[in-house]
Amino acid sequence: MQKNKAARKVYIDEANDSPPEELRVTDRRRINIDGESVQSGSDIATEGSSKLLPTYVEQLKASKEAAEQKLVEVQSRFEQLRSQLQRDADETRQRLNRAADERARNEKAEFIAALLPVMDNLHRAIESSSTGSHEALIEGVRGTASGFENVLIATGVELVESVGAQFDPELHEAVDTIAVEPKQDGIVTSEYSRGYKMGNRLLRPARVQVGRNVG
Repeated sequence: MQKNKAARKVYIDEANDSPPEELRVTDRRRINIDGESVQSGSDIATEGSSKLLPTYVEQLKASKEAAEQKLVEVQSRFEQLRSQLQRDADETRQRLNRAADERARNEKAEFIAALLPVMDNLHRAIESSSTGSHEALIEGVRGTASGFENVLIATGVELVESVGAQFDPELHEAVDTIAVEPKQDGIVTSEYSRGYKMGNRLLRPARVQVGRNVG
């Protein structure tokens, strides 16, 4: 019994005297053939990122340059289109101006041509006056006035109605008045010079005498 106790004591002592187990540390660095240490995993990842960064920057730079080039091309095309539109507009305006000038010249020529018979009537009236025939002179003057009015009417001119019409300050210019019956109050009784209008535009008001009831 004493012998077994002594054996257990010796075993416990030997167990207590054994050196403590060492803490194992794993070195994740790779070892090359010569036994020299190399970069760790984190260093390799950093180096890889460093190698990729210049490539990404170059791609961004290339994309920016391509976008700038495209912008320059679009701007150039826009300038070309604007210049073309400006030239087209100028040519159209010049063409319209030439057409308007040509139309005005034609209308002027037609108007002058229509006045030539009036000139002929004036010459006839002058010739008639040399013969001493007052009737022929008066007839020539009437023909001239009538021909001239016909030319004006043909160009769109209208005579302003006056004698017998209600006085209208928009169309008539009252030169004087005359006493009349109540029913003739405000009526044009005489015309001193004819008025003319073209469409809604008054060329000249008629100069008239207006009846006025003063009773």
